[in-house]
This record gives sequence, C-alpha cells and structure tokens, in this order.
Amino acid sequence: MVACLQLTVAGGGVRAQAIAGYGATYHPQFSKTGMVAVQNRLPAEIGAEVLADGGNAVDAAVAVGFALAVTLPRAGNIGGGGFMLVYDAASGETAAIDYREIAPLGASRDMFLDADGNADPQLSRDSHRAAGVPGTVAGLYLAHQEFGKLPWRRLLQPAIELARDGIVVTHDLATQLARRQQSLCLNAATCRYFFKPGGVPYQMGERLVQSDLAWSLQLIADKGPEAFYKGEIAQKIVAEMERGDGLIDMASLAAYEPTIREPVRGDYRGYEIVAMSPPSSGGVHILQMLNVLEHFPIREFGAGSADEVHVLTEVMRLAYADRSKHLGDPEFYDVPMDWLTSEEYAAQLAKTIRMDKARPSSDVHPGVPPAAESEDTTHYSIVDADGNMVANTYTLNTSYGSGIAVDGAGFILNNEMDDFSAKPGAPNAYGLLGDDANAVAPRKRPLSSMTPFIVFRDGEPWFAAGSPGGSRIISACLQMIVNVIDHGRNIADAVSMPRMHHQWYPDKLVVEAGHSPDTVKILQARGHEVVRVGSTYTSVQAVAFAEDFFQGAADPRRPDAAAVAPAEIMTDTD
Repeated sequence: MVACLQLTVAGGGVRAQAIAGYGATYHPQFSKTGMVAVQNRLPAEIGAEVLADGGNAVDAAVAVGFALAVTLPRAGNIGGGGFMLVYDAASGETAAIDYREIAPLGASRDMFLDADGNADPQLSRDSHRAAGVPGTVAGLYLAHQEFGKLPWRRLLQPAIELARDGIVVTHDLATQLARRQQSLCLNAATCRYFFKPGGVPYQMGERLVQSDLAWSLQLIADKGPEAFYKGEIAQKIVAEMERGDGLIDMASLAAYEPTIREPVRGDYRGYEIVAMSPPSSGGVHILQMLNVLEHFPIREFGAGSADEVHVLTEVMRLAYADRSKHLGDPEFYDVPMDWLTSEEYAAQLAKTIRMDKARPSSDVHPGVPPAAESEDTTHYSIVDADGNMVANTYTLNTSYGSGIAVDGAGFILNNEMDDFSAKPGAPNAYGLLGDDANAVAPRKRPLSSMTPFIVFRDGEPWFAAGSPGGSRIISACLQMIVNVIDHGRNIADAVSMPRMHHQWYPDKLVVEAGHSPDTVKILQARGHEVVRVGSTYTSVQAVAFAEDFFQGAADPRRPDAAAVAPAEIMTDTD
C-alpha cells in the first residue's frame, strides 16, 4: 500500500486526511495541524477527528485508548494498564502518568509457587489470580482531568458506537482470534464475546458486535472511573473473581490510584531524552545504554553493520542484566536510578566491551551500586497543532491477557501479575529474570518494559515514540533513537529499519530479516548465537515536529497501522 490522501465531503467543504497504512512508512505523512500514529487504523482516525474538533493531544489519546479497547482486543484495553508521557506546550513540562496495574490486597510473595516451591506459569498467566487491578480507566481519566479540553463523554462516544454497532473484522483480527480459539474458548464469556456460536471464528469482512463492552463504556462515559472501581462494573469484576478463585475484590478496586511521576531524563549526543520512570524499566535502561553508546562511533560503524549490531548487543546484554536485579516499583524498592544512568557507570561498562568477541551472558552479572540505591502491548503517539505531545503504551501483558473476560462487562482481564518475579531467577512469559526488587506484594506495581519516550532538540519536543513487544520494547526504542540521531534517518525510515534484540538471557542475538547474511556471518564468527526471525514483534508508532510540519510514521510490521492527520476543512476558492 502507498501513502494516500483520503477525501470526504464534510460540512459543504472537503475533509482531507493523510493516511499511512501497512507498508506506507517509507515516507512520513505531513500535516500543519497535528498527527496521530496508532497500531490500528480506526482509532487513529478517531484521534484525528478529536484534534479536528478542537481537542488537544491528550483528548485524542483518551479517545484512541478507549477505541483500541474495541478494535484491538488482544492489547487495547480497559482491563489492563500502562504509562503515558505528556508534554504540555503551555508550561513546557513533561508529566509521566503511571496507570500500571497493582497487585490485589490479598496478593502474597509466594502466591505463584507450587507445592514444591517452583514457579507455576499457569497460575501467573492463565488463571483468575493472574490479573492485577486494572489501571487504564483511572489513568486515562487522570490524564483528561489534568490536561484535556473536550468533555469526557465526547471522547468515549466513538468507542461506544464501535462496540454497539460493531466493527468489520479485519484480516489481522480474524487471524489472531482463529489462532487462539482453543485457549480463548476455555473461558465461556471470552468465547461468547469474540467467536460466533459454537466457538466458530469470525471471518474477515464479518461484523463483530460487543454489546456488553458498549454497556461498560457507556457507564464509564456517564459516571467516570467510579463505575469501574466502585459501581456496577466493579461488581461484575468481583463476581468473575469469585467464580475463579481470583483475588481482586471491591476493596482492591477502590484502593486503585494512578499517579503522576517525574520522568527520567538524560542527554545523548546533544539531544535530551525524556522517558517513563519506574516501575517502567525502559526509561532507565534506555538512558543507561545511550550513555554507553556515546563511547562508540556508531555513525561511523554504519546502520546495520556488524560492528553496530555487535555493540548494541553487548550494551543490551549489560542493561538487561542490571534490570534483573535493580528495577522494581519505586514505592517498594529504592531503585538506584542515579547510579544506573550515571556517566561514570557507563564508562565502566563501555570498557568491558570487546569489538572482536561476544561476551557470554554467563560472564555478565548485574552491577553492584555504591553503598548508598508483551508482545501484544500497543503504543500510540500524538502531537497537536499547539505542540502538545503524547506517547502512550498500555497492555494486557501477553496477547489477550489472561484470556478471562468479565461476564456481562465485555472485556478481558490482564495477566500482569506474571510480570512480578514469582521466584528469584524464574523467567516470566518473555524469558526475563527478576529478583526480590520485583517480588509480589499487595498494592505493588509489577515491573514493566513499556517505554514511551520523547526526544527534545534545542529544548523543544522533536519526536515521540514507543512500541509493543514485551521484553523487546526497550531494544526497539533504543534503535529508534539511534537510527534518527546517529544515522540521520527520518522517523519513517527509522521505524522501518530491521531490528535486533538481546536481553542477557537467553543468550541469543535475535535479528530481523533485512540484516545482511555477511553481517550475520561476522557476528557468528565473533561468538554470537544468531537467531534470524521475520519480526521481533515490535511495532513503533512515532510522531514528530520538524521543519514546520508535523510528521507521523506507523510501523509496517503490523497490519492496519496508520498515521492520520486531523481533518482540514477546505472551502472552494475562485
């Protein structure tokens, strides 16, 4: 598909929307009035319409978030949580909104261990106890109250209509549901919501109506978070928990609160990087890795060269090792952020990297601070005409979360409790290792890889981005920054370039198709165990402001991704 300009008649004039669909990111879309980049086309268009109606970037982000709950059920959600970075142009400040899920009040340290003391993945991923208290509704409401302009009900109305009237099933949605038919139909409500009678999968082009979800969204529109955390929706959540021996009760729901944190900040080759702070591990480790990369001539290495991939691999190996030991919810654990992101520590790490040889992960251990400190997630980025910017990442954790829907409420619950460390050294669904810093505790937020970020140039926001992909989010975001700053790519080219990933354990270098076979051979000769894949399951959505234009790029790795500009009403002229 090539980029196109969609024209529709509106109010006697012509409404123009620039759309970049699947595969259309080789040239960014341009606009004078803002830009919305989303993994799914319909919510992108809804966000653009909000901007066209006078809403700001946060208004659009709220509308997109609720719309994705209808159109992208494997990741878009009201049963999960996430992080939102908001740059407010009027004040020049950036806020980090943490609406990550929390462990229920009845959660305990060893709740996911079996009788032999071993971690039980079924409990932490597929059971009712896998769900943390959802944060999306409260988080989007907080963002709206702090920064929004348009009425709350106006922002939910498009999602309500999509759920009530139905959406046309895309090839991507049909394929994803069919692949998971067996597991999703283990739960009767989930099977009823997303499959035809008898568990028959929907086909592309058929209409999927979600009446119970429309009911929930209407209540949230009318009554705000109260309906979800204390009212009728809360009662249905608790009833579902009681059916499956889950832990979320009315007290746990009522105790949920999102929070506004100070983002983490750092410099890379003269540009300021602002990213989400813990319990996201992404921001801290992006800054840590960039600090190490400043010790190497990345531009001279060349994009995708063996030298660049080798250095990126070694830097990722070091950062993910530290992640296993030193990151957790800052309200429960004193995260040594200053040390991890310090230039001194970066210089120490840089000295351990040899250009001629890969370092086995068995030889790499988490650093020791001084004696003082999902693959189916989804991300969207938005910039408005006033220069406000939003980078939002939210998730159910694994694809379709726990697979357990709230009967009568129309949505699937997350399985974010798997992001805690069930036991020190036990890998989670993404193979990530953890320790006591990320142990289960009541009201604690599990560690996350979600990494919304904004890059500033000369004190002004330049581009915002983020990605889904579980443990691979952090590496995808790092490469986005490197591709733009070091290699001078525009955001569309940077989004489209082949990616690689390493996370310490398992000790494998994953490279996407597009890396040269010669490069792979050189890396193997240096001792890397290279695994070639079609995709790293990441999907960067980016917006930028450059040269007096707003730009948007949607990742071609995900079908139906779109960068959409707000509609512009143009009148006939003589």
